Amino acid sequence: MFAVMYIKYIQIFRRIEECYDQVVHPQKRRVLRHLLDGIMGRILELKNEMVLLEFSEYHYFDDVLSDLKLTPDDIEIPIPKYFTYENSKSAARKRKDAWWDTGKMGPQETTPLKEEIQMTLDDAIRLIQVHERARQGRLRAKFMREIRTTQHSCYINVVQDEITNLCCDAVIDNKKRENARPQLRGAPTMDPDIAATKIQKVWKGYSQRRKTKKMREEELIFVGMASPSDSQDWKDTPMYSANKTEEHRRVVQEEHEREYQQGLVSIKEKIREIEGPDMKENMQDQIRQWFIECRDKTGKFPEYPDDDEGGSAAIFKEKDPLEMEKEEGQKDEDGGKKKKGKKGKKDKKEKKDKKDKKGKKGKGKGKGGDEEEEEGIKMQVSNFVPTVNEAAATFKDVWQFREETSNFEQKHDGELIKEAKRIEVDEEIRKQVDELMRQELKNLKMAVDREKGGKKGKKGKKSGKKSGKKKKKKSGKKSGKKGKKGKKKEKDLTADRTMESLYEELVHEGILVRAPKIKLREYSGEYSYLGTTLRQANIEPMPSISDVRRVITEFAILPLGSQAVHEKAPFVKSVLIAGPRGVGKKMLVHCICTETGANMFDLTAANIAGKYPGKAGLQMMMHMVFKV
Repeated sequence: MFAVMYIKYIQIFRRIEECYDQVVHPQKRRVLRHLLDGIMGRILELKNEMVLLEFSEYHYFDDVLSDLKLTPDDIEIPIPKYFTYENSKSAARKRKDAWWDTGKMGPQETTPLKEEIQMTLDDAIRLIQVHERARQGRLRAKFMREIRTTQHSCYINVVQDEITNLCCDAVIDNKKRENARPQLRGAPTMDPDIAATKIQKVWKGYSQRRKTKKMREEELIFVGMASPSDSQDWKDTPMYSANKTEEHRRVVQEEHEREYQQGLVSIKEKIREIEGPDMKENMQDQIRQWFIECRDKTGKFPEYPDDDEGGSAAIFKEKDPLEMEKEEGQKDEDGGKKKKGKKGKKDKKEKKDKKDKKGKKGKGKGKGGDEEEEEGIKMQVSNFVPTVNEAAATFKDVWQFREETSNFEQKHDGELIKEAKRIEVDEEIRKQVDELMRQELKNLKMAVDREKGGKKGKKGKKSGKKSGKKKKKKSGKKSGKKGKKGKKKEKDLTADRTMESLYEELVHEGILVRAPKIKLREYSGEYSYLGTTLRQANIEPMPSISDVRRVITEFAILPLGSQAVHEKAPFVKSVLIAGPRGVGKKMLVHCICTETGANMFDLTAANIAGKYPGKAGLQMMMHMVFKV
């Protein structure tokens, strides 16, 4: 059951990731990104469920794949392209790359390095081919030289005899031609149709051989078995056009995103200028009407809600049915309290007796020997299913039936921005109106109090004293809490240093290392097709390269690549990559750093020996590493 759900989620993940990479509409991309994070988190949750169920990080789906008629490539977990793209575009990554490239962040070499000749792959292949052909030619020439030296004397006699025979044959042929010339002078030449047929035959053979050769070369280039001959041919390949399309799509995405961000600001300003005054006037009228209604009902002005309670928005908030029920229940309780105490006591006793009887009955049922159902596999509460449902609901409500035939370029929708920004402007204006109306309510109360007389002054003094005491108590509590929090915090050993200086020091000490750029797909290997069969025979199969690649993706790359997934996904504190020498452990670490843009710290014993001596030095080093 878990395996089928897991595979279905991976298939959805592959499609949504492709959609997110190719869509250029900025608002649709946000919905897809929200959905993509939810699906990634759900995959990690299902993986955690299977690990807890089987007590193994490796799971084999060959039987499920055969039932679903899928191939291993269909369930390969892709690395979202936005991981590397967004990391490369971030300001921090650009700054670090610039430091590395300029040599500012690394130890200066005392001996000058030899300049390496930059060579493309095609040039390198041609150079190897030239040298190989030259080697074969030298061997062939040497072999022919040896043959010539051993049989030189025999060849001289044979050649002389052949030359004499050829001379005699030539003399005889000349005589025959002279005798036959008079007879052939009037003879007709070859038929034109036959001559044209022969020419056509030769030309068609040549052109067909050239086409066949070109088709074979294109096929080899397409499957990756040969490199294109020159840059012009490379530009005609599908790979080149696909890369150019991807680059153009990235540019369009950035342009639309920039226009969207500008639209957020400009549309909000327009709403504030055009609709703001009307909003403010309507709010003030509604609140004044509320003042009058409360005054007519209760005979006094109401208390204005605080900002924590929502301000004036709490007054006109539509109540849910649950809230209405709670209010009615509270009214009933207040009415019951006014009744006589004796009746209340009797009711309490009757309720207690009923509860006791029910409890006894329940216990009797338990003792009666009813068979308890066995607890089956219970899935943990998901943190990402609500995210997926929320994104799906947004798509259905907003985008599924939205008319977009006129938006061919897929730019942002201004109406949606207006709806969102109108709410923000409403909240901002409401805060301003609340301040004005609080002052107005205060003035109204003061005017009413003046009319009633001077009794208000004494009450004001008492309330002032009480409020002063309360403020002192509250301030005392807050200060105490702050003091406790301060004790728990650890001391920052490098509070006076910038992050750049810490980064530079770790690089100079050789602890912070620049990982080579290697994609996880370069860690290539085949899928394990007999995993389930071996397990059925009580044999634990060895994980294949594909299984290792999958586990690294799930435990390291996906949680590190997305902050939204990292916050809610099952927590993986550390990963141990074990194996013999040469199986690719370091390569996997480099893949993780490349795909997620993570920093790589080399904390091996041989590397850190003597760099930060003593307990204080070790503490400082670990503090710097974790801070960076």
